[in-house]
Amino acid sequence: MSGRDSEDSQLQHFIEMETQNQRFKHLVHQMTKLWWQKYMDKSGPKLDSQAETCFVSSVERFIDTSQFILNRLEQTQKSRPAFSEGGSPWNLGTWQL
Repeated sequence: MSGRDSEDSQLQHFIEMETQNQRFKHLVHQMTKLWWQKYMDKSGPKLDSQAETCFVSSVERFIDTSQFILNRLEQTQKSRPAFSEGGSPWNLGTWQL
């Protein structure tokens, strides 16, 4: 495989990863909107116990899912050759959960 083919392959992979990232963010936004409409629009100044339980569970699942995705991206990054200059375009070590 020539250098150009390798760069094209890496670029294609990067685009695919970014597309997946955007889909994930869109899904999180949709779920947040649904949760907000279900609980916050009907709630007073304090969440009732059902809303609080749902909120805590949702946050925990979000953190679990984010960690899973981060681990998966790191595995993918390790299995792909690094870019010839400047390393990988995915500096995943800077993500904070």
